[in-house]
Amino acid sequence: MEQSICHSEAIYKSLLKNHFCEALTKIALKHIMTILIAAFCCGYKGKTTQFAQASAAHRTTVAHFLNHGKWDSRKLETTLRAVVINKIYREAMRAGKPIFCFADDTVSSKTKPSSKALHPIQDAYCHDSHLKRGKDYGHQAVGIMLSCGELTLNYAIVLYDKSKSKIQIVREIAEELPNAPVPAYFLCDSWYACDKIISAFANKGFRTIGAIRTNRLVRCESGKAQIGQLAPSFHLAGVTPDLVTVGKRQFFVYRLEAGLKGVPNAVVLISYPRNAFGVASALRAFVCTNPSLSTTTILNFYMKRWNIEAFFRQAKQKLALDKYQIRSAVGIQRFWLLMSLAYLLCCLESGRTSFEDGYAFFQKTIQTERVEFIYRCAQNQIPMEKVVSLLPVSCAI
Repeated sequence: MEQSICHSEAIYKSLLKNHFCEALTKIALKHIMTILIAAFCCGYKGKTTQFAQASAAHRTTVAHFLNHGKWDSRKLETTLRAVVINKIYREAMRAGKPIFCFADDTVSSKTKPSSKALHPIQDAYCHDSHLKRGKDYGHQAVGIMLSCGELTLNYAIVLYDKSKSKIQIVREIAEELPNAPVPAYFLCDSWYACDKIISAFANKGFRTIGAIRTNRLVRCESGKAQIGQLAPSFHLAGVTPDLVTVGKRQFFVYRLEAGLKGVPNAVVLISYPRNAFGVASALRAFVCTNPSLSTTTILNFYMKRWNIEAFFRQAKQKLALDKYQIRSAVGIQRFWLLMSLAYLLCCLESGRTSFEDGYAFFQKTIQTERVEFIYRCAQNQIPMEKVVSLLPVSCAI
């Protein structure tokens, strides 16, 4: 690829190595290159003006590429998912460790437009927000990640536009996954611990470990009952809970073999923090469809779900997942795809598996490449006026 101030050899080699270039035309690759470079610049906010600062093209050209460009973003998305599957499944077979799949969602908050707005942002709605403990206006993203050992990669991020439910989105992703070559687990919060998703993942060899609501009905030896009613009855009956250590915290846990709707055989764990035993508001419950796992193993596996929470936080802080200013639904989904690509490159191509380390690696490398480009221009005695003309507007070195 032609060398210029708007090019990064490190990003290009990473895209080439992982077969992303095969999914893109030369023009699409050129635009995506400048968007990725912008994502690794200081003060990145996801604005199209910042894309233009890393491109020789005008801001409107980059915006048109995202919103109306005739490039096959679906092919790029398919390639990204194939790369993640290949990396995770190969690592699982090499190391003999289980595969974990996480699902969760987050809200990218936006300002609610006036009823008189001529061009309101598309597919933005009011959503329930755990962080804000109420309604939050914006776009809701459903994320899926895969993990094995120390390697955790983002598989998909899907815009929830109310054309299908979040349950259906995750179910369809489960159905497209290849069968797991080693023991595998789907980890989720209470929203996704439903029979349809559990069954879809079971068909691909994934057992489920998920949180469940305390008003969920379970079937046990004593009959049907809500989890919130079972916990006090165990205490009154003198049943002794197990004291389990998870990370640095300890919990009192009741374990029972039970069935849930659509899940005939499972383990249900009813837990309290050690310092809040018997406190109704501190009660938490979990289900596991692999009864052979110990209580400690189930809870420690479930803790790995925190990786997707970290993914959302890092994507918002570093990759502007909640700061972009794009109105069209197509442009938003393409933007999310390119930021997912940036996240994946950080995890794969820095020689490490940490996004933070990978982000710092690309940020430093791009700065070095820009300095080297200008240095080579000086060595070749290229006039200063011509060098300046090659720089994008407001290019930060």
